[in-house]
Amino acid sequence: MAAKHTMEILNALDAYYGTDTRCSLDHENAWQLLIATMLSAQCTDARVNIVTKDLFQKYPSVEAFANADLKELEQDIHSTGFYHNKAKNIIACCKELMEKYDGAVPSSLEELTGLAGVGRKTANVIRGNIYGEPSIVVDTHVKRISKKLGLSKSDDPVKAEFELMKVLPKDHWILYNMHLITFGREICKAPTPKCEECFLSGLCPDYAKRQKASAKKKSSGKVG
Repeated sequence: MAAKHTMEILNALDAYYGTDTRCSLDHENAWQLLIATMLSAQCTDARVNIVTKDLFQKYPSVEAFANADLKELEQDIHSTGFYHNKAKNIIACCKELMEKYDGAVPSSLEELTGLAGVGRKTANVIRGNIYGEPSIVVDTHVKRISKKLGLSKSDDPVKAEFELMKVLPKDHWILYNMHLITFGREICKAPTPKCEECFLSGLCPDYAKRQKASAKKKSSGKVG
């Protein structure tokens, strides 16, 4: 995909959503963002923020989470969904933080992804928002929409991440993820995108392809 096309997409996103890179998950430090991000899997940031408001008062440290009762923590985070796995991973992760890093959250991708329940997406959220390391977070919205826009080809999140790293300027790596999550929730929804009111429709190869197919279908229908 041509660099000009990429920049047109990024400029349109910047103009529509602004360039504020503040994380939408409420946190005061690295471990709070780590846990909030783990809770955000298959859950809205708004719901996570409601839960963590009380959660971080009840468990005020990494050590407190490491020593938490599994069943009790499951109840505390129940409304975020998938609470069995999330609770188990949070406790295991915090135990590892205490044992290996004296309660601190490491900064390298290798160390972060070595923690229980922490994949590349969560690790990149920490690296980008806490340590200022440019990183691209590929969630379902980013993967799906990047493919529609012609910025990536792969359905594999890790491969898509590396594809995007090649075409996006580093100063937009964090911002791109934030923009596309909002864009995916409000406009480019799955499976029914609001293409007719989309400010990126003129830059979207997928939309152009579908419009062409629709026009062809209508034309063949008339001829028949």
